Amino acid sequence: MLFNSHVFVLAFLPAVLVGFFIVGARGQRAAAVAWLVVASLFFYGWWDPAYLALMGASIFFNYFTGLAIARARAPGRRRALLVAGIAVNLGLLGYFKYTHFVLGQANALLGTDFHAGAIVLPLAISFFTFQQIAYLADTHGGQTLEHDFLNYCLFVTFFPQLIAGPIVHHREMLPQFARPLIYRPSYANLSIGVTIFALGLFKKVAIADSLAAYASPVFAAAEAGTSLTFVEAWCGALAYALQIYFDFSGYSDMAIGLARLFNIKLPLNFNSPYKAASIIDFWRRWHMTLSRFLRDYVYIPLGGGRRGPARRHVNILATMLLGGLWHGAGWTFVLWGGMHGVFLVVNHAWRALARRLGWAGARPHAAGRWLARLLTFTAVVLAWIPFRAQTMDGATAMWAAMAGMNGIGLDPALGDLLGPLVPALKSLGITFDGMYAHELGFKWRRAWKTIGLVLLLAHLAPNVEAVMARVRPTVDFARARLDPGPRWMAWLRWRPNFAWSLATAALAGYAVLHITRPSEFLYFQF
Repeated sequence: MLFNSHVFVLAFLPAVLVGFFIVGARGQRAAAVAWLVVASLFFYGWWDPAYLALMGASIFFNYFTGLAIARARAPGRRRALLVAGIAVNLGLLGYFKYTHFVLGQANALLGTDFHAGAIVLPLAISFFTFQQIAYLADTHGGQTLEHDFLNYCLFVTFFPQLIAGPIVHHREMLPQFARPLIYRPSYANLSIGVTIFALGLFKKVAIADSLAAYASPVFAAAEAGTSLTFVEAWCGALAYALQIYFDFSGYSDMAIGLARLFNIKLPLNFNSPYKAASIIDFWRRWHMTLSRFLRDYVYIPLGGGRRGPARRHVNILATMLLGGLWHGAGWTFVLWGGMHGVFLVVNHAWRALARRLGWAGARPHAAGRWLARLLTFTAVVLAWIPFRAQTMDGATAMWAAMAGMNGIGLDPALGDLLGPLVPALKSLGITFDGMYAHELGFKWRRAWKTIGLVLLLAHLAPNVEAVMARVRPTVDFARARLDPGPRWMAWLRWRPNFAWSLATAALAGYAVLHITRPSEFLYFQF
């Protein structure tokens, strides 16, 4: 079931919300939790009921493994149980997600013809597997103090964050489930939750899905071997960069809003990453709970930065390669992770050099900050190419066009305007025979107007969490570094008044009326 579907918005969500508070208001907290667990399993099973058994088996295994770890006295036994639990989780994930990829590579190298038959990737397996690995590791570290089975089931299955995160910690959620107040409706939280959900739904339906109409045809043309022009390729690349930004941002907002309806706060998962002035800063803002997981359970166990710069760089590369592989079983995802690993290594090396030269404390001018943001954004856009492309050939074709390898064509009217500069520009390979060589099913001028407007929105406007800052929308709000946006946008701050109620109703109404064919969130495939 999709958040951006009529059945979810108009039927499932109201029924679950009303049922939860009716049961909870009678003081039957266990029954209210059970109601949410059953509803969440129904939500998950809407996609394919066959995989409910797999999720149930995963929950039972990890709960009782965690219980055994907590009760074990000998450190060696605790560690053995942890290793065994992680191995089973990774084995399950590996079978469903990477079997075909591994067999394909083995067949290519060995000339064999191994087949594993049809394996359908269960929805959200990466998310609920990582979440439970974190639970086992936290239990081993003594950070998990409560082991109620029903609460654990809700921790894993809670439908607002089940499908695409955020990846939550046991210690973030269980104390909230224990509070009596969450079982009674809060009109303040209902208002806050509806507002955040409506803003996220609008992002998905009105912005992200409209950008898909420009990104998908360009990438499809590159995969088909079409020699795209410079401007066409950049149009597709920017459209996809903004599509995935508002798609994931919209989902994260909807998850936070939905949880708030139930008086629950989720952690911040998306903090205006395109405003980052470095790749290090980007990864502190993009998919923040995944970055936290990779840092705590991969990078630090590998040694982190404790063994010198060279080892730190190796650990960064290894962590990002694994992060890329987590996103998908293909060399394009590995390349995406590797590119970001290299970017991070260069960023750390640059910071080390700046410290040696005494530049570290200098505050850059506004122009310098914007230049850093432009450089970071460009690197991120270039890295999105293999992430979106279906094959390495498709990614290479996109990069070649973006680099001007197929020529840079400009509008003939621009040639008339530039006059004497035209010969010099033509000597550089720039022509004035038109910017577009292909009809890809959309109007190019409209595409660029949309991309330009959305670029301004991503780089200038405050995000939803900053807009809602008065009500501390996330569980980790005190640690969040939210960009409030320009001062002249301060009027956007949320207040419980008629104007905001009207705006929320208008955005929600527009989004619901434009859900003609619900589209999956891009992160559902991971």
